[in-house]
Amino acid sequence: MNSKHTYGLIMAGGVGSRFWPLSTAENPKQFLDVLGIGKSLLRLTFERLQKFIPAENIYILTNTSYEALVLEQLPELTSSQVLCEPERKNTAPCIAYAAAKIQALDPNATLLISPADHLIINEARFEEIIRTAWHTAQEDKLVTLGIEPTRPDTGYGYIEFEKSALTQKGSACAVLQFREKPNLATAEEFLRAGNFFWNAGIFVWKAAVILEALAQHQTDVYNIFTAQPAVYGSTQEGTFLKDAFAACPDISIDFAVMEKAQNVSMVLADFDWSDLGTWGSLTTHLKKDEQQNSIIGQNVFAFDSNNCLINVPKEKTVLLDGLQDYIVVDTADKLMVLKLSNEQKLKEYLKAMGL
Repeated sequence: MNSKHTYGLIMAGGVGSRFWPLSTAENPKQFLDVLGIGKSLLRLTFERLQKFIPAENIYILTNTSYEALVLEQLPELTSSQVLCEPERKNTAPCIAYAAAKIQALDPNATLLISPADHLIINEARFEEIIRTAWHTAQEDKLVTLGIEPTRPDTGYGYIEFEKSALTQKGSACAVLQFREKPNLATAEEFLRAGNFFWNAGIFVWKAAVILEALAQHQTDVYNIFTAQPAVYGSTQEGTFLKDAFAACPDISIDFAVMEKAQNVSMVLADFDWSDLGTWGSLTTHLKKDEQQNSIIGQNVFAFDSNNCLINVPKEKTVLLDGLQDYIVVDTADKLMVLKLSNEQKLKEYLKAMGL
């Protein structure tokens, strides 16, 4: 794996509304210490990549409004390594922008694309999987990581892959098709079939190869970001990007390219992974007390309360009594007390609140 020509692109532009009230539009999930360990999810992701990619080769894809937050949390980076989207248009435009910019700097670049807000426990195994993905990408493959499902989850997209007697964890195999988030019965069928993995949204590919795929499958996006390569790094880049993103469709890289391309491979990843998509997803990764409560806060007293997730400011003393299966999150100006079973309704509730 050639670290000189390998670049890490961390996607950190989301709003993270499912982690309200801690996550807000001004300070979203990726910039928060949701695990209570003193480091934000962005910081953890950067440190994970820095173990095998030089800091000068790591770029952050984010919204313009978060540039200062990124540089505050990652002082190792320069402002030129923070690629700011003037408006949110999903993952295809921002990946096209980054690929075109880095390709202009280094025609031999290979890109690792990683969300900023995923939790990966076994980082040594993660690096091994990425190295396999990197070598596969040198064969001009568009490589994605698949996570072996542990349950029939309806919240993830799935990847159907070509399984043979030689297929083993940590290896690369051909992708047959991408499947959207299924209903429960379909998810159960996927698990029984044994050749459907969760779509982790982590990619490895040569900059030239993803740009070629965009040229074939999403020509308008390709043309927008490759028309003026000399603009990258110049004083005109900001103005160019405003016009470029305004002209782009709102489309994910999966819809734009991955579901259409024929040169897609998947590495069967077996490190401990979570996309930390909801408060409830945190409970698997936090320590629990004797009543199975996960508590972030130094002065929380939970009486006759079981299987709750509690996140409160460390300076606040909190007494809870008789709560079963609840999420309690307190901030300086907001409080949420939500049944775990109703967590999927959070966006609906926020909309009704006008938030």
